[in-house]
Amino acid sequence: MLVDPNSTAERASRPELSPRPGIRVLLAGVPLLLIALQVVALANGFEGPLESLWKDYAGTPKSMSVPWAGLLLALVGISVRRRLIALGAAVAIDAVAAGLRLAFDGPFAVGNGPTLVLTALALTAWLRWRGVEQRNALHAAALGALLILATKVGDVWLSLTVIAAPEVLDEYVMLADHALGDPSWVMGRVLDTLGPAVYAVLHWVYIELPVAAIVVAAWQLRRVVGSGRWPGHYLVRTFLVLGLIGPLIYIVFPVVGPMFAFGPDGHGLQIGNYWPEIVPPIDRNPAGLPFDEATPRNCMPSMHTAWALAVFLHSRRDHDGSLAPRWLRWGGTFWLVCTLAATLGFGYHYGVDLVAGAVLCLTVDSALRDPERGWAAFRVRLVAGGAVLFAALLLSYRYLAVPMADHPVLAGGLVLALTSAMVAAYHATFFARRQHEDLVTGESAAASR
Repeated sequence: MLVDPNSTAERASRPELSPRPGIRVLLAGVPLLLIALQVVALANGFEGPLESLWKDYAGTPKSMSVPWAGLLLALVGISVRRRLIALGAAVAIDAVAAGLRLAFDGPFAVGNGPTLVLTALALTAWLRWRGVEQRNALHAAALGALLILATKVGDVWLSLTVIAAPEVLDEYVMLADHALGDPSWVMGRVLDTLGPAVYAVLHWVYIELPVAAIVVAAWQLRRVVGSGRWPGHYLVRTFLVLGLIGPLIYIVFPVVGPMFAFGPDGHGLQIGNYWPEIVPPIDRNPAGLPFDEATPRNCMPSMHTAWALAVFLHSRRDHDGSLAPRWLRWGGTFWLVCTLAATLGFGYHYGVDLVAGAVLCLTVDSALRDPERGWAAFRVRLVAGGAVLFAALLLSYRYLAVPMADHPVLAGGLVLALTSAMVAAYHATFFARRQHEDLVTGESAAASR
Protein backbone atom coordinates (compact mmCIF):
# COMPACT_ATOMS: atom_id res chain seq x y z
CA MET A 1 0.00 0.00 0.00
CA LEU A 2 1.32 3.43 -0.94
CA VAL A 3 1.53 5.95 1.88
CA ASP A 4 1.65 9.69 1.41
CA PRO A 5 4.76 10.80 3.40
CA ASN A 6 3.14 14.17 4.02
CA SER A 7 -0.12 12.81 5.35
CA THR A 8 -1.20 13.61 8.90
CA ALA A 9 -1.10 9.96 9.96
CA GLU A 10 2.35 9.41 8.55
CA ARG A 11 3.74 12.58 10.15
CA ALA A 12 2.28 11.54 13.49
CA SER A 13 4.00 8.16 13.28
CA ARG A 14 7.53 9.51 13.02
CA PRO A 15 9.67 11.87 15.12
CA GLU A 16 9.52 15.59 14.51
CA LEU A 17 12.88 16.31 12.91
CA SER A 18 12.72 20.02 12.16
CA PRO A 19 14.44 22.69 14.24
CA ARG A 20 12.19 24.11 16.92
CA PRO A 21 11.49 27.82 17.42
CA GLY A 22 12.01 27.52 21.19
CA ILE A 23 15.76 27.85 20.75
CA ARG A 24 15.25 31.22 19.05
CA VAL A 25 12.95 32.47 21.81
CA LEU A 26 15.52 31.40 24.41
CA LEU A 27 18.32 33.18 22.59
CA ALA A 28 16.26 36.37 22.35
CA GLY A 29 16.09 36.60 26.15
CA VAL A 30 19.73 35.70 26.77
CA PRO A 31 21.20 39.22 26.24
CA LEU A 32 18.74 40.73 28.72
CA LEU A 33 19.52 38.02 31.27
CA LEU A 34 23.28 38.52 30.86
CA ILE A 35 22.98 42.28 31.29
CA ALA A 36 20.77 41.92 34.38
CA LEU A 37 23.14 39.42 35.98
CA GLN A 38 26.13 41.62 35.17
CA VAL A 39 24.49 44.54 36.98
CA VAL A 40 23.75 42.34 39.98
CA ALA A 41 27.32 41.04 39.99
CA LEU A 42 28.80 44.54 39.88
CA ALA A 43 26.53 45.65 42.72
CA ASN A 44 27.68 42.73 44.89
CA GLY A 45 31.37 42.70 44.02
CA PHE A 46 31.82 39.46 42.08
CA GLU A 47 32.56 38.63 38.45
CA GLY A 48 29.61 38.86 36.12
CA PRO A 49 28.83 36.86 32.98
CA LEU A 50 29.84 39.61 30.55
CA GLU A 51 33.22 40.01 32.26
CA SER A 52 33.77 36.27 32.11
CA LEU A 53 32.71 36.16 28.48
CA TRP A 54 35.10 38.97 27.58
CA LYS A 55 37.95 36.97 29.07
CA ASP A 56 37.03 34.09 26.77
CA TYR A 57 37.48 36.45 23.83
CA ALA A 58 40.50 38.52 24.82
CA GLY A 59 41.75 37.47 28.25
CA THR A 60 42.38 34.28 30.20
CA PRO A 61 39.37 31.95 29.84
CA LYS A 62 37.89 30.72 33.11
CA SER A 63 37.36 27.23 31.68
CA MET A 64 39.57 25.52 29.15
CA SER A 65 37.08 22.81 28.21
CA VAL A 66 33.70 24.55 28.00
CA PRO A 67 34.58 26.84 25.02
CA TRP A 68 35.88 23.83 23.14
CA ALA A 69 32.78 21.83 24.04
CA GLY A 70 30.63 24.67 22.69
CA LEU A 71 32.55 24.80 19.42
CA LEU A 72 32.45 21.02 18.95
CA LEU A 73 28.69 21.08 19.43
CA ALA A 74 28.40 23.87 16.85
CA LEU A 75 30.38 21.85 14.31
CA VAL A 76 27.62 19.24 13.96
CA GLY A 77 25.70 21.75 11.82
CA ILE A 78 28.31 22.25 9.09
CA SER A 79 30.09 20.12 6.48
CA VAL A 80 33.22 18.08 7.17
CA ARG A 81 35.38 20.45 5.13
CA ARG A 82 34.19 23.46 7.12
CA ARG A 83 34.65 21.56 10.38
CA LEU A 84 38.30 20.98 9.56
CA ILE A 85 38.79 24.66 8.68
CA ALA A 86 37.09 25.79 11.88
CA LEU A 87 39.06 23.38 14.05
CA GLY A 88 42.33 24.43 12.44
CA ALA A 89 41.57 28.09 12.99
CA ALA A 90 40.58 27.52 16.63
CA VAL A 91 43.74 25.52 17.35
CA ALA A 92 45.93 28.16 15.72
CA ILE A 93 44.33 31.04 17.63
CA ASP A 94 44.57 29.13 20.90
CA ALA A 95 48.23 28.34 20.31
CA VAL A 96 49.06 32.00 19.63
CA ALA A 97 47.03 33.27 22.61
CA ALA A 98 48.49 30.69 25.00
CA GLY A 99 52.01 31.43 23.76
CA LEU A 100 51.57 35.17 24.31
CA ARG A 101 50.31 34.60 27.85
CA LEU A 102 53.25 32.37 28.68
CA ALA A 103 55.69 34.85 27.10
CA PHE A 104 54.45 37.54 29.47
CA ASP A 105 54.50 35.22 32.52
CA GLY A 106 50.77 34.66 32.42
CA PRO A 107 48.95 31.41 33.23
CA PHE A 108 48.60 28.62 30.71
CA ALA A 109 45.05 28.50 29.40
CA VAL A 110 43.17 27.75 26.20
CA GLY A 111 39.68 28.67 25.08
CA ASN A 112 40.03 31.94 23.14
CA GLY A 113 40.25 30.13 19.81
CA PRO A 114 36.99 28.17 19.98
CA THR A 115 35.09 31.18 21.32
CA LEU A 116 36.25 33.41 18.45
CA VAL A 117 35.70 30.74 15.81
CA LEU A 118 32.22 29.92 17.13
CA THR A 119 31.30 33.60 16.89
CA ALA A 120 32.75 33.85 13.38
CA LEU A 121 30.87 30.72 12.34
CA ALA A 122 27.54 32.12 13.54
CA LEU A 123 28.11 35.47 11.81
CA THR A 124 29.18 33.82 8.56
CA ALA A 125 26.13 31.56 8.53
CA TRP A 126 23.82 34.49 9.28
CA LEU A 127 25.25 36.89 6.72
CA ARG A 128 26.40 34.65 3.86
CA TRP A 129 24.69 31.27 3.87
CA ARG A 130 21.08 30.54 2.95
CA GLY A 131 18.48 27.80 3.17
CA VAL A 132 19.02 24.50 4.99
CA GLU A 133 22.75 25.15 5.19
CA GLN A 134 22.13 28.36 7.13
CA ARG A 135 19.46 26.88 9.39
CA ASN A 136 21.60 23.92 10.38
CA ALA A 137 24.66 26.07 11.05
CA LEU A 138 22.76 28.68 13.10
CA HIS A 139 20.88 26.05 15.09
CA ALA A 140 24.09 24.20 16.00
CA ALA A 141 25.94 27.45 16.74
CA ALA A 142 23.09 28.54 19.00
CA LEU A 143 23.35 25.29 20.96
CA GLY A 144 27.10 25.71 21.35
CA ALA A 145 26.71 29.31 22.46
CA LEU A 146 23.99 28.39 24.94
CA LEU A 147 26.24 25.77 26.49
CA ILE A 148 28.96 28.36 27.05
CA LEU A 149 26.59 31.06 28.27
CA ALA A 150 24.81 28.64 30.61
CA THR A 151 28.08 28.11 32.48
CA LYS A 152 28.50 31.89 32.83
CA VAL A 153 24.99 32.27 34.20
CA GLY A 154 25.53 29.28 36.49
CA ASP A 155 28.65 30.82 38.02
CA VAL A 156 26.75 34.01 38.86
CA TRP A 157 23.81 32.04 40.22
CA LEU A 158 26.09 30.18 42.62
CA SER A 159 27.28 33.51 44.00
CA LEU A 160 23.68 34.63 44.36
CA THR A 161 22.82 31.54 46.42
CA VAL A 162 25.30 32.76 49.05
CA ILE A 163 23.60 36.15 49.24
CA ALA A 164 20.08 34.71 49.25
CA ALA A 165 20.74 31.97 51.82
CA PRO A 166 23.07 33.00 54.68
CA GLU A 167 21.98 29.87 56.59
CA VAL A 168 22.24 26.30 55.29
CA LEU A 169 20.20 23.19 56.07
CA ASP A 170 23.00 20.64 56.29
CA GLU A 171 21.99 19.45 59.76
CA TYR A 172 18.62 18.34 58.38
CA VAL A 173 20.11 16.68 55.29
CA MET A 174 22.74 14.84 57.30
CA LEU A 175 20.02 13.38 59.53
CA ALA A 176 17.97 12.33 56.52
CA ASP A 177 21.11 10.78 55.03
CA HIS A 178 21.31 8.36 57.95
CA ALA A 179 18.39 6.56 56.27
CA LEU A 180 20.69 5.72 53.36
CA GLY A 181 23.62 4.67 55.51
CA ASP A 182 25.67 7.92 55.28
CA PRO A 183 27.11 7.06 51.84
CA SER A 184 29.30 10.17 51.63
CA TRP A 185 31.22 9.10 54.72
CA VAL A 186 31.56 5.56 53.33
CA MET A 187 32.78 6.69 49.90
CA GLY A 188 35.11 9.28 51.42
CA ARG A 189 36.94 6.54 53.32
CA VAL A 190 36.93 4.27 50.25
CA LEU A 191 38.61 6.93 48.11
CA ASP A 192 41.19 7.58 50.83
CA THR A 193 42.02 3.88 50.66
CA LEU A 194 42.17 3.68 46.86
CA GLY A 195 44.75 6.44 46.63
CA PRO A 196 45.61 9.42 44.42
CA ALA A 197 45.35 7.68 41.03
CA VAL A 198 41.66 6.86 41.47
CA TYR A 199 41.09 10.31 42.95
CA ALA A 200 42.64 11.93 39.87
CA VAL A 201 40.47 9.95 37.46
CA LEU A 202 37.28 10.73 39.36
CA HIS A 203 38.20 14.39 39.66
CA TRP A 204 38.75 14.67 35.92
CA VAL A 205 35.44 12.93 35.19
CA TYR A 206 33.65 15.19 37.66
CA ILE A 207 34.87 18.50 36.25
CA GLU A 208 34.75 17.44 32.59
CA LEU A 209 31.09 16.46 32.46
CA PRO A 210 30.56 18.77 29.41
CA VAL A 211 33.02 16.62 27.48
CA ALA A 212 30.88 13.51 27.92
CA ALA A 213 27.75 15.48 27.06
CA ILE A 214 29.27 16.75 23.82
CA VAL A 215 30.35 13.24 22.76
CA VAL A 216 26.81 11.92 23.24
CA ALA A 217 25.17 14.99 21.67
CA ALA A 218 27.51 14.89 18.65
CA TRP A 219 26.63 11.24 18.11
CA GLN A 220 22.89 12.00 18.34
CA LEU A 221 23.20 14.89 15.85
CA ARG A 222 25.64 13.22 13.46
CA ARG A 223 23.10 13.00 10.61
CA VAL A 224 21.90 16.59 10.75
CA VAL A 225 24.03 17.88 7.86
CA GLY A 226 23.24 14.99 5.55
CA SER A 227 19.50 14.92 6.21
CA GLY A 228 18.87 18.60 6.98
CA ARG A 229 16.61 17.49 9.82
CA TRP A 230 16.98 17.62 13.59
CA PRO A 231 15.80 15.00 16.08
CA GLY A 232 12.75 15.88 18.11
CA HIS A 233 14.71 15.28 21.31
CA TYR A 234 18.38 15.03 22.17
CA LEU A 235 20.65 15.41 25.17
CA VAL A 236 21.26 19.16 24.95
CA ARG A 237 17.55 19.88 25.45
CA THR A 238 17.47 17.87 28.68
CA PHE A 239 20.71 19.52 29.84
CA LEU A 240 19.35 23.03 29.30
CA VAL A 241 16.00 22.39 30.99
CA LEU A 242 17.72 20.78 33.97
CA GLY A 243 20.00 23.81 34.16
CA LEU A 244 16.97 26.10 34.28
CA ILE A 245 15.01 24.19 36.93
CA GLY A 246 17.57 22.56 39.24
CA PRO A 247 19.49 25.63 40.45
CA LEU A 248 16.24 27.31 41.51
CA ILE A 249 16.02 24.73 44.30
CA TYR A 250 19.33 25.94 45.71
CA ILE A 251 17.57 29.06 46.99
CA VAL A 252 14.69 27.09 48.53
CA PHE A 253 16.88 24.36 50.02
CA PRO A 254 20.41 25.74 50.62
CA VAL A 255 23.00 23.05 51.42
CA VAL A 256 26.82 23.20 51.19
CA GLY A 257 27.81 19.54 51.60
CA PRO A 258 29.53 17.33 54.20
CA MET A 259 33.13 18.41 53.51
CA PHE A 260 32.14 21.98 54.35
CA ALA A 261 29.47 21.63 57.05
CA PHE A 262 31.11 18.65 58.76
CA GLY A 263 34.68 18.80 57.55
CA PRO A 264 37.85 20.87 57.53
CA ASP A 265 36.80 23.10 54.63
CA GLY A 266 34.16 24.90 56.65
CA HIS A 267 36.51 27.82 57.47
CA GLY A 268 35.69 27.59 61.16
CA LEU A 269 31.91 27.58 60.67
CA GLN A 270 31.55 23.80 60.39
CA ILE A 271 29.74 21.81 63.06
CA GLY A 272 32.87 19.73 63.58
CA ASN A 273 35.69 18.00 61.73
CA TYR A 274 33.82 14.73 61.24
CA TRP A 275 33.95 13.98 57.53
CA PRO A 276 34.91 11.37 56.40
CA GLU A 277 36.31 9.52 59.42
CA ILE A 278 33.46 9.89 61.93
CA VAL A 279 29.71 9.99 61.37
CA PRO A 280 28.30 12.82 63.52
CA PRO A 281 25.98 11.83 66.39
CA ILE A 282 22.25 12.28 65.85
CA ASP A 283 21.11 15.75 66.90
CA ARG A 284 17.35 15.68 67.38
CA ASN A 285 17.15 19.48 67.37
CA PRO A 286 18.51 20.45 63.93
CA ALA A 287 18.57 24.08 62.92
CA GLY A 288 19.80 26.35 60.17
CA LEU A 289 23.57 26.78 60.22
CA PRO A 290 25.00 30.26 59.50
CA PHE A 291 27.72 29.83 56.90
CA ASP A 292 30.38 31.82 55.07
CA GLU A 293 30.01 34.19 52.14
CA ALA A 294 32.10 32.11 49.72
CA THR A 295 30.71 28.57 49.60
CA PRO A 296 27.85 28.07 47.11
CA ARG A 297 24.68 26.48 48.42
CA ASN A 298 24.48 24.08 45.49
CA CYS A 299 23.97 20.58 46.88
CA MET A 300 20.23 20.00 46.77
CA PRO A 301 19.56 18.51 44.31
CA SER A 302 22.81 17.10 42.93
CA MET A 303 22.89 18.53 39.41
CA HIS A 304 26.01 16.55 38.59
CA THR A 305 23.96 13.42 39.24
CA ALA A 306 21.07 14.73 37.15
CA TRP A 307 23.31 15.63 34.21
CA ALA A 308 25.39 12.44 34.40
CA LEU A 309 22.19 10.38 34.47
CA ALA A 310 20.97 12.29 31.42
CA VAL A 311 24.24 11.40 29.64
CA PHE A 312 23.71 7.76 30.60
CA LEU A 313 20.09 7.69 29.37
CA HIS A 314 20.90 9.34 26.06
CA SER A 315 23.86 7.03 25.46
CA ARG A 316 21.54 4.01 25.33
CA ARG A 317 19.63 4.53 22.08
CA ASP A 318 19.35 6.81 19.06
CA HIS A 319 16.26 8.97 18.56
CA ASP A 320 14.85 6.39 16.12
CA GLY A 321 15.03 3.68 18.79
CA SER A 322 18.07 1.87 17.43
CA LEU A 323 20.60 0.61 19.95
CA ALA A 324 23.61 2.86 20.48
CA PRO A 325 27.08 1.47 19.76
CA ARG A 326 28.74 -0.47 22.53
CA TRP A 327 31.49 2.12 23.11
CA LEU A 328 28.93 4.84 23.73
CA ARG A 329 26.87 2.74 26.11
CA TRP A 330 29.93 1.75 28.10
CA GLY A 331 31.13 5.36 28.10
CA GLY A 332 27.81 6.62 29.46
CA THR A 333 27.86 3.99 32.18
CA PHE A 334 31.45 4.81 33.10
CA TRP A 335 30.67 8.53 33.38
CA LEU A 336 27.60 7.96 35.54
CA VAL A 337 29.33 5.57 37.95
CA CYS A 338 32.42 7.78 38.29
CA THR A 339 30.30 10.91 38.80
CA LEU A 340 28.28 9.27 41.56
CA ALA A 341 31.45 8.05 43.24
CA ALA A 342 33.03 11.51 42.99
CA THR A 343 30.05 13.46 44.29
CA LEU A 344 29.95 11.29 47.40
CA GLY A 345 33.64 10.49 47.83
CA PHE A 346 34.80 14.10 47.56
CA GLY A 347 32.29 15.18 50.20
CA TYR A 348 30.42 17.45 47.80
CA HIS A 349 27.03 15.80 48.33
CA TYR A 350 24.94 13.67 50.64
CA GLY A 351 23.27 10.53 49.38
CA VAL A 352 19.82 12.11 49.52
CA ASP A 353 21.06 14.86 47.17
CA LEU A 354 21.82 12.21 44.56
CA VAL A 355 18.37 10.65 44.91
CA ALA A 356 16.72 14.05 44.39
CA GLY A 357 18.92 14.75 41.36
CA ALA A 358 18.05 11.40 39.78
CA VAL A 359 14.31 11.94 40.25
CA LEU A 360 14.57 15.43 38.78
CA CYS A 361 16.41 14.11 35.73
CA LEU A 362 13.87 11.35 35.08
CA THR A 363 10.99 13.81 35.47
CA VAL A 364 12.44 16.36 33.05
CA ASP A 365 13.47 13.76 30.48
CA SER A 366 10.01 12.18 30.72
CA ALA A 367 8.51 15.52 29.70
CA LEU A 368 10.83 15.86 26.70
CA ARG A 369 11.51 12.35 25.37
CA ASP A 370 9.62 10.93 22.37
CA PRO A 371 7.74 14.18 21.59
CA GLU A 372 5.97 12.45 18.68
CA ARG A 373 3.94 10.46 21.22
CA GLY A 374 2.33 13.63 22.54
CA TRP A 375 1.03 14.39 26.02
CA ALA A 376 -1.09 11.30 26.55
CA ALA A 377 -1.97 9.89 29.96
CA PHE A 378 1.27 7.91 30.16
CA ARG A 379 3.38 11.10 30.06
CA VAL A 380 1.14 13.12 32.37
CA ARG A 381 1.25 10.37 34.99
CA LEU A 382 5.01 10.03 34.76
CA VAL A 383 5.81 13.75 34.90
CA ALA A 384 3.24 14.49 37.59
CA GLY A 385 4.38 11.50 39.63
CA GLY A 386 8.01 12.55 39.34
CA ALA A 387 7.21 16.11 40.37
CA VAL A 388 5.22 14.92 43.39
CA LEU A 389 7.99 12.51 44.40
CA PHE A 390 10.63 15.23 44.05
CA ALA A 391 8.61 17.61 46.24
CA ALA A 392 7.91 14.84 48.77
CA LEU A 393 11.63 14.07 49.04
CA LEU A 394 12.54 17.69 49.73
CA LEU A 395 9.77 18.09 52.29
CA SER A 396 10.82 14.86 54.01
CA TYR A 397 14.46 15.93 54.18
CA ARG A 398 13.42 19.21 55.80
CA TYR A 399 10.53 18.26 58.09
CA LEU A 400 10.98 14.52 58.72
CA ALA A 401 14.76 14.44 59.09
CA VAL A 402 14.71 13.31 62.73
CA PRO A 403 12.21 10.46 62.18
CA MET A 404 14.25 9.37 59.15
CA ALA A 405 17.37 9.20 61.31
CA ASP A 406 15.53 7.37 64.11
CA HIS A 407 14.00 4.80 61.74
CA PRO A 408 16.62 4.45 58.99
CA VAL A 409 15.53 1.05 57.67
CA LEU A 410 11.91 2.10 57.15
CA ALA A 411 12.75 5.58 55.85
CA GLY A 412 15.58 4.44 53.62
CA GLY A 413 13.46 1.60 52.28
CA LEU A 414 10.66 4.01 51.37
CA VAL A 415 13.02 6.45 49.65
CA LEU A 416 14.67 3.71 47.61
CA ALA A 417 11.36 1.97 46.82
CA LEU A 418 9.70 5.15 45.55
CA THR A 419 12.76 6.08 43.52
CA SER A 420 12.93 2.57 42.08
CA ALA A 421 9.26 2.84 41.14
CA MET A 422 10.03 6.04 39.23
CA VAL A 423 12.93 4.34 37.46
CA ALA A 424 10.77 1.33 36.58
CA ALA A 425 7.96 3.53 35.24
CA TYR A 426 10.39 5.54 33.13
CA HIS A 427 12.00 2.38 31.75
CA ALA A 428 8.65 0.74 30.98
CA THR A 429 7.45 3.87 29.20
CA PHE A 430 10.45 4.69 27.03
CA PHE A 431 12.78 1.67 26.89
CA ALA A 432 10.92 -1.61 27.48
CA ARG A 433 8.97 -1.34 24.22
CA ARG A 434 12.19 -0.79 22.27
CA GLN A 435 13.85 -3.75 23.94
CA HIS A 436 10.88 -5.95 23.05
CA GLU A 437 11.13 -4.85 19.42
CA ASP A 438 14.87 -5.64 19.43
CA LEU A 439 14.14 -9.10 20.85
CA VAL A 440 11.47 -9.82 18.24
CA THR A 441 13.74 -8.62 15.46
CA GLY A 442 16.61 -10.75 16.72
CA GLU A 443 14.40 -13.86 16.95
CA SER A 444 13.08 -13.28 13.44
CA ALA A 445 16.59 -12.93 12.06
CA ALA A 446 17.68 -16.12 13.82
CA ALA A 447 14.68 -18.01 12.47
CA SER A 448 15.38 -16.85 8.92
CA ARG A 449 18.91 -18.22 9.16
